[in-house]
Amino acid sequence: MTTMTRFSRNAALSVLGATLLCAPLAAQTLRIGLQEDPDVLDPHEARTFVGRIVFQSLCEKLVDVDARLRFVPRLAASWSFSDDGKTMTMKLRAGAKFHDGSAIDAAAIKVNIERAKTIPTSRRKSELTSVERVDVVDPLTVAFRLKDADAPLLAQLSDRAGMMLSPASFSQPVGAKPICSGPYKFVERVQNDRIVLEKFAEHWERDRFAFERIVFRMIPDTTVRLANLRSGQLDLLERLAPSDVKSAKADASLAVASAVGLGYQGLTINVGNGDMAKTPMGQDRRVREALSLSIDREMISRVVFEGLYPPAIQPFPPASPYFDKDFPVPARDVAKARALLQAAGHPRFSFELMVANNPVQQQLAQVIQAMAAEVGFDVKIRAMEFASQLKDQSAGKYQVSQVGWSGRVDPDGNLHQFVTTGGGINDAKYSNPKVDAELNAARRVYDSARRKAHYDAAELHLRADLPLIYLYYQPWIWAMSSKLQGFAPSPDGMIRLADVRLAR
Repeated sequence: MTTMTRFSRNAALSVLGATLLCAPLAAQTLRIGLQEDPDVLDPHEARTFVGRIVFQSLCEKLVDVDARLRFVPRLAASWSFSDDGKTMTMKLRAGAKFHDGSAIDAAAIKVNIERAKTIPTSRRKSELTSVERVDVVDPLTVAFRLKDADAPLLAQLSDRAGMMLSPASFSQPVGAKPICSGPYKFVERVQNDRIVLEKFAEHWERDRFAFERIVFRMIPDTTVRLANLRSGQLDLLERLAPSDVKSAKADASLAVASAVGLGYQGLTINVGNGDMAKTPMGQDRRVREALSLSIDREMISRVVFEGLYPPAIQPFPPASPYFDKDFPVPARDVAKARALLQAAGHPRFSFELMVANNPVQQQLAQVIQAMAAEVGFDVKIRAMEFASQLKDQSAGKYQVSQVGWSGRVDPDGNLHQFVTTGGGINDAKYSNPKVDAELNAARRVYDSARRKAHYDAAELHLRADLPLIYLYYQPWIWAMSSKLQGFAPSPDGMIRLADVRLAR
């Protein structure tokens, strides 16, 4: 009861409810607290960060990245490119199986890639645009025939585009009961509550995975999530709130780990997605620039994130070789923002800001609301469950949405699918042929300096059009029981459970 008195009555009741729900659990179970509920559990359709965390244990990939962001073998034991860069040949791991016991072979890889490229609901289409066809060379060799050289392709296959599902599962909706190939297989899902996985006894690396079960719990409230960890109802949580870092580090029963992230958080503006784009915000870039200039990013970092989240103005973090050092974060400029609204004919303007229903993002929205009010904006905040927010965003049922991206190893993953015409996650329905040309050209170039020139050119157009306003870069911060051993933080924010154990 001593620990629980630190929290509000509502938080205490939530923790008690979680206690009753989770107990008793087997000693071999690992319990992980997620900030949101994932969307569909189909890697070809999914788009959430927490979904990627679940997939990391559930769906094996062709390749993965290590802690230094180097590509490492998974289902693909090796790979090579032809001299012209238009064929990538992969040798597959012998003996790998799907959760239904069927073999993972070249024919299964071909069917998966074709599905990811063609089903109407696929989010992977723009990631696999270069793939003209996939050829089965022999049972354990597959060749990707490309329309042109594709520098980001290996990076795409290290994420959801490279996750393999049993082809036998394609006759039914995959997301209801995904049959994948990872070290853990699907057991059950209770929407907005939990996802349960159990160890796959036929996985080739089964001896590296200590837990019999993984239970992912969805707890949007950061205070409640940490309380569950402290009370022993969770063993690990992702995205510890910045305001809780000091107290968590001071708690001998806990450990804290962090990594510099690859992604960003920002505001996506609806500029062309249905009727809700037909507003001054969606149709006049001066209004969008006024909103951007009304925001003090440095103050957001200090007030909301304890100075731990650096301000952002571009899609690539400072550690990336594609970061544009000649474009620093601009200072807030209230006078210029007011002048832009006046010139646009809207000295007072009202819009709705959609945001996830967790305390940190709602606080961020309130700070933006207060800053924008000084310029002439009347911001109405609509907080909602995160998967529902993304669904409305995709459908164009928004004006401005506060949303981010966990980031990718290759720069293409932080930009192309969000801003190219027809991009898989272009929820703004933004279209600029000059941006398309630069970003498509960047995909065909392997030399970093030449690629950067294309990204720099594309960003000049994006800064003028502002379909997306960048706010800050988000490091990944995990908190865990001090008994958890072997956890290694990764810049991509994933939770990799090989060689992780709970001390008795």
